[in-house]
This record gives sequence, structure tokens and C-alpha cells, in this order.
Amino acid sequence: MAVRIQCSIQNSLWLLKPSRATHLKPCFHFRQKPVSKTSALFCTYASALQNDEAEPFVLTTPLYYVNAPPHMGSAYTTIAADAIARFQRLLGNKVIFITGTDEHGEKIATAAMAQGSTPREHCNVISQAYKTLWKDLDIAYDKFIRTTDHKHEAIVKEFYSRVLANGDIYRADYEGLYCVNCEEYKDEKELLDNKCCPMHLKPCVPRKEDNYFFALSKYQKSLEETLNQNPNFVQPSFRLNEVQSWIKSGLRDFSISRASVDWGIPVPNDEKQTVYVWFDALLGYISALSGDKEQTDLLSAVSSGWPAALHLIGKDILRFHAVYWPAMLMSAGLSLPKMVFGHGFLTKDGLKMGKSLGNTLEPNDLVCRFGSDAVRYFFLREVEFGSDGDYSEERFINIVNAHLANTIGNLLNRTLGLLKKNCQSTLVVDSTTAAEGNAFKDNVEKLVEKARIHYVDLSLSSACEVVLEIGNAGNSYMDDRAPWSLFKQGGAASEAAARDLVVILEAMRIIAVALLPITPSLSWRIYAQLGYSKDQFDAITWGETNWGGLKGGQVMAQPNPVFARIENLADGKDRKEANKVMKNNKPRITQAQGIAEA
Repeated sequence: MAVRIQCSIQNSLWLLKPSRATHLKPCFHFRQKPVSKTSALFCTYASALQNDEAEPFVLTTPLYYVNAPPHMGSAYTTIAADAIARFQRLLGNKVIFITGTDEHGEKIATAAMAQGSTPREHCNVISQAYKTLWKDLDIAYDKFIRTTDHKHEAIVKEFYSRVLANGDIYRADYEGLYCVNCEEYKDEKELLDNKCCPMHLKPCVPRKEDNYFFALSKYQKSLEETLNQNPNFVQPSFRLNEVQSWIKSGLRDFSISRASVDWGIPVPNDEKQTVYVWFDALLGYISALSGDKEQTDLLSAVSSGWPAALHLIGKDILRFHAVYWPAMLMSAGLSLPKMVFGHGFLTKDGLKMGKSLGNTLEPNDLVCRFGSDAVRYFFLREVEFGSDGDYSEERFINIVNAHLANTIGNLLNRTLGLLKKNCQSTLVVDSTTAAEGNAFKDNVEKLVEKARIHYVDLSLSSACEVVLEIGNAGNSYMDDRAPWSLFKQGGAASEAAARDLVVILEAMRIIAVALLPITPSLSWRIYAQLGYSKDQFDAITWGETNWGGLKGGQVMAQPNPVFARIENLADGKDRKEANKVMKNNKPRITQAQGIAEA
């Protein structure tokens, strides 16, 4: 799970997004193929992201490096992972959503020293900061692994011993240029002028060590065959081209221990050295599956859900996940993950982010000011999968107001207002009866099926677009039918108007379900306004997007805006007002549930 988010908290933002042209269809088939003295399971991709019914859908974020507090890059990756996990749960799949923190290495010890604390104290503080932010962002993870957990250390040592027994670990001197921020030796041809790391723009330092090495070069042919036979293993497709280029240029064995770093897991056969942080942290994807048992072992963890269906990572750590990690698994005779998806970086107002420019983007600040729904929606809707993305506050506010407050929130509010005024907030007929012979219903059904396909293909931005189309269609239907005028006419016209309101509210119910992976709190507020209890909301599946959920006689809640417009506030101005907006956009579970159940 190693996700060494190798970029300072201020100057990088990784964003996820599959290319529109790439349609990954689900369903994996496995076959065995021998590798060296052991064998590993390889997957063929008849489709890319669904499992057989019997196996869980295991989804991982990187394990975030705790040298500094969480930044917007790690927040985005986790929001995207949460949306995918929520969609899979709606499909009825058993999901194991893994996230966590990578807590060993030289940078951690240095960061702790700078703060005047011990490495463990430092890790405790930063790891908790991640958990707090994930809660604020409505992240519903299943496993949170820390690489300082005892169960993780036990699995790392066992894995190391298996690779050693396979003859793939040897001892040698190594001398080269080392990037302290990447915690990685660099090939000189990768570096910029003055031997600077292209990621951190800092000079690499000469270092010579007596280390243990992993025989990566031994797996070059196996890796080439794996990528040729499983072209969806690395996504988007242009990331696959990068990986194939690296492998084709020739793989070099890499150091998997450090003699100069005390803060780490001791090497099983030499306690004077510690396991290299990447070799340690990548195993977190497996150790997270080991459950809460005191005693755990590698194979019991593997049997609890491995291989992962999807690793979501930043593109800067692609080499570790798409080259080093598969080779390590082959050496240990374990299955490979089914897909590694490398997403891009984020800029702010068209510029790279950094402290010196004063344009950093802090997730805690965004959530505090605008609420989790706004943050989740903007980044999943506006950042195209596969490419880098840009954030600007003006666009953030405009998009969120137009889509969530106006198109969706206002449509629900004015419809419920008309229902209260003319029908005592009670539906006159079932939504199925209300929509008989209605082309609007057919359009909604087509759109929601398109949304489902986009979710399956990891096209989260496109899924958001299609759900918004339902909202736009609902507003057009309302304007065309003008039920307020029909109610004034009375008789048959009034009855038709009452049915029109049922049709629109049914569309709103479907929007709530289809948007749940993106904005779970907003979806609950919509459902509560439609007269449902929290228990009913928590039990919904994707099947609830089928037309016909609302029943005649069902009583709606009193109209209450589900999403407050965000005012375009100047920096530092009226922060109390900004906090009030955020408060209005938080779920009112107690109040709404009381109304719904009354």
C-alpha cells in the first residue's frame, strides 16, 4: 500500500481519472503461469472492474506517507476510492476498501526530530489527522492499516523470508545518487541539471551502503509478458506505455534495506539493517486483510481477499506499483492485483502549488468552508480521469452552486413547495401510474443506465454529468408542464399537475441514489425530504434507480433546502458566514429523520 506520496504537502495534488476513450469492462478470469521457482496468478481482462460473486472487491488507496499532514492530493485519491467503493456496495458486492498510513523511513525520523517528538509520537499524530479528515469527507473505509502495526511487521518479515528463500535477495555494496525525499536511488539519466530530482527539484546526494538487494532484473521477461497479456493491468492506457518503456529499457536490481535508518522494520536475517520503506509499505495492502487477530500470517491474510481489484495511486509512484510490486509478488508466489490506476497532478489557478507562491490547497480548509458534498462533487465532476486537473475557487463555487444548489436542490424544493400547497405534501398516486405513457420516464431510465456504465468504467466525471442531465430534464419538465398554472385551473388539469409532481419527485429520488457514491450526505438529505427514514436510506441498492419507488399516499417532509448556495467570499472575509454555509450543507439527520418518520 505503499504510497509514498512523494511530493511535499503543498506542491502536489494527484487526481484520478480514466480516459473517456477507455472503456474497462468487468469480470476477471485467472490462470496460473509459472514464474521462476514459484508461480503467481495472472489475470486476463475480459473486463476490468468486477469480480466473481464469491470474491470481495478489494480497493486500495496508497498508504499515505506521514512526514506531513494530509494534503488535497491524498484527499482526492481517497474521495475517488470512496465513490468507487460506494458504487460497488450499491451493486451488492462485498467491498473491502483499504486505506492507511506509511510510517517508516528516514524522512519520518527527520520530521519527528524537527517537531521535537519521537517518530512514534509523530506517526500517531499524523495518522490520526488522516482519520479525522476522512471522517469529515464522509470516507467509509473498511480497513485502515498503519505500517507500525505489529501484524504488519509480522507479514513483512514473513514475505521477506519467502523472497529470500526463493533466491531473490542478495547482499552487495551500492553507490549512487540518492533522493532523500523520494527515499530512492536515482539513475543519473533521470536527473535534471545539477543532479536534481525531477520530482522534488533538489540535488540528489552521493551515498554508498552495504545493503540487501531484490533481483528485479530476473523478472523482466515475466513482467513484459504480463503487460502484453493483460493490457488493462495498468490504466489509463498511456500509463501502460510508460511502464512498458521502463521495462524495455532494462530493469536493475534495487536495494531493499537501509543500514543508516533506524526507524523501520529490522531485516529478518540481519537486525543491523531495516527493511526499505517501499518493500515494507507495499505489503500493507495485504496486511490490512489480516483482520483483528493478535496472531496473523501471510497466507491467512491473502485468503481474506487478495488479490486487490484496484490500486488507486498517484502517477509519480507508478513504477513502484506497476514494476517493483508485481515482481515482488511473483517472487513470493502470490497473485498480482487486477489493476493499477495512476492518476495525475492538480494545479491551482493554472499554477503549480507551493508555499513560496502562497497558493497551497488545504483539504481541511475546503471542508470547513464548503462542506464535504461540495468538495467531493467538484473534484470528481471537474477533474477528468487520467489527466492533470486544475482548481480555482471561482469555478468551484460556480459549479457547486449551479449543479447542487440550483439544478438539484432548487428543483426538489420548489416541487415539494407545490406539493405542500396543493396536495398537503402527500403523493396522489404511485410514481409508476403517474408516468404511464410519459417520455420523461423513458429518458430518465436511459440516463441512469448510462450513469451505471460510467461508474463501472471508473468514469466518475461522466457519471456526474449524466446524473445532472436528469436534473436538467426535471427542470425542463417542470417549466414545460407549469403545474402551478394547472393547479389554478382545477379539475382534470389539477389532477394532471399532481401527477406531474410525483413524476418529478420520482426523478429526484433516482438522482439521490445515482449520486450517492459522489455526495452521500446530500443524497441522504434528499431521501429524507422524500419521506424516507435513515434505515431505509442505508438499505438502498443500485436497483432503487429503477422507476417506481414512490407510492401513492406517501407523505413528504416539509420543504427545506437540501443544499445552500455558497457565497463568493473574499479571502479572510466573513469566515463566520462561510462556516454558516458549510453548516447548512451538513446532513440534518436528526431533524430530517424525525420529519420523515412523523
